[in-house]
Amino acid sequence: MFARSGIAAIRVLAVALVLGACSSSAVDTQARMAGGLSAAPASTAGPAAAPAFDASGAGSNESSTKAAPAPDETLIVKTGTLVLDVKNLDAALAKAQAAVAAAGGYVSGSDRSGQGDQQTATVTYRIPAASWDAALGGVRAVAANVEKEQTSAVEVTGQVLDLGARITNLRATESALQAIMARATKIADVLAVQQQLTDVQGQIEQLTTQQQHLQQQAALGTLTATFLVPVVAVTAATSGWDPGRQVDDATAQLIGLGQGLATAGIWLAIVGLPIVLVLLLIAVPLAWVARRARARAGRRPPEAPLWGPDAASGTQPGA
Repeated sequence: MFARSGIAAIRVLAVALVLGACSSSAVDTQARMAGGLSAAPASTAGPAAAPAFDASGAGSNESSTKAAPAPDETLIVKTGTLVLDVKNLDAALAKAQAAVAAAGGYVSGSDRSGQGDQQTATVTYRIPAASWDAALGGVRAVAANVEKEQTSAVEVTGQVLDLGARITNLRATESALQAIMARATKIADVLAVQQQLTDVQGQIEQLTTQQQHLQQQAALGTLTATFLVPVVAVTAATSGWDPGRQVDDATAQLIGLGQGLATAGIWLAIVGLPIVLVLLLIAVPLAWVARRARARAGRRPPEAPLWGPDAASGTQPGA
């Protein structure tokens, strides 16, 4: 009975600590945003004000001081996209990289494609926020023409402060649970507190990762620049014409025509010639019979007329 009641009490205490951490986080964030981020974060009562403990139960406040940026620091995530026409791709890439390096940035990725004069390159730069404008102007200056330019700035100060407050309160809850586990004497009590402690530590790691990612994005802006070499009109007109290919196409057409004629001759020799011979065997006898019939008809005497002078005398004409 005592063990069950002890576990129940520990669970109730852990839930109360978590709820207190969440409520104090919301109050702390609203107070900071209402104050225009100019005043220092107000201290909160309850679990948030409890001292942090390490694994051995010793007090430490170092983790809470690193949870959020300075109150007067504004964090802005800057991104940009450029599409530039350049005369010489290699020279433009070198000048752009030099301008970014002079601003304290670096190349984080690149992609180049094309052959001859038709080449393109896409480069991603990471530029410190303080020198963003200078680096952007330096990259833009290498172009003969700027086809497209798009930039954006998103403030994430509130998100970072909110994450910092939540991390601070969760660390206070973590310290309280560690203190309870240090005083626990039964295995069941230790396991119950350990489960709550594992959940809290997982939330701390997740929120810390999100906070660090936002801080890194705000510290270094991302600029993606695409460099294009304009195609000359004569080059564009002749790019699709290949004399060798035209010769090959004409030769292929001639060979195809010859193959068609040869195929027709083969069919006529194998299929058409026997048919013509059969027709000749039938037509020649018929023509001979018709000619004989016409010859016989030409040798018959003429018949006597039925009326006229010759008919009265009963004589044949020419008698």
